[in-house]
Amino acid sequence: MPHNILVADDDPHIREIICFALEKAGMRTQGVADGAAALQAIERRAPDLVVLDIGMPEMDGLEVCRRLRQRSDVPVLFLSARDEEIDRILGLEMGGDDYVTKPFSPRELVARVNVILRRARPASAEAEERQFSHGGLVLMPASHGASFDAKPLALTGIEFAILKGFLARPTHVLAREAVMANAYAANIHVSERTVDSHIRNIRAKLAAAGCTDAIETVHGVGLRLGRCGH
Repeated sequence: MPHNILVADDDPHIREIICFALEKAGMRTQGVADGAAALQAIERRAPDLVVLDIGMPEMDGLEVCRRLRQRSDVPVLFLSARDEEIDRILGLEMGGDDYVTKPFSPRELVARVNVILRRARPASAEAEERQFSHGGLVLMPASHGASFDAKPLALTGIEFAILKGFLARPTHVLAREAVMANAYAANIHVSERTVDSHIRNIRAKLAAAGCTDAIETVHGVGLRLGRCGH
């Protein structure tokens, strides 16, 4: 079944390029020109992923994502005409799964979309059947479910993949490159700032559920899973 992708960008030329590239990759697309239309489209029919421009007039992409996260965990890939670190960090902290700067390669955008979709819905039956647990933390790939001490965690696809990578090797210290290799394709470059933003979000979500030692920093080496206790 083809994935349904919603593309929200006020530039019709960019919408056309993105939709063409995604459709060529076998996906179905719907394009909208502003944030209000994006929220209405999602309300009518939930897409599998939203490509969301940050710089739309009236209601920008960050505000759309903020409202969306109040009721949905649909994956979000942000677009921005500016390569500003504050935009990138804000987008990820709002609950975005990834971030692409304009001008972009349509091929890279499709690759990033595919990575997010794969993480959101595991393809392997074996992966779906296996449950990961450590301390009070439990991940259930089949339902993309996560909980700590039986309290549900609302994780993005990338956050889920990062935690799954830690749980697969709970005693190992992972370099940042290894952490992100668990969540992104090998040919996609991700900055250390992006890694840190995802880790910060994971720690905050687990801390809110009562876990204060989810991911530990081993200075000069990398990161490792904590006890995941109380």
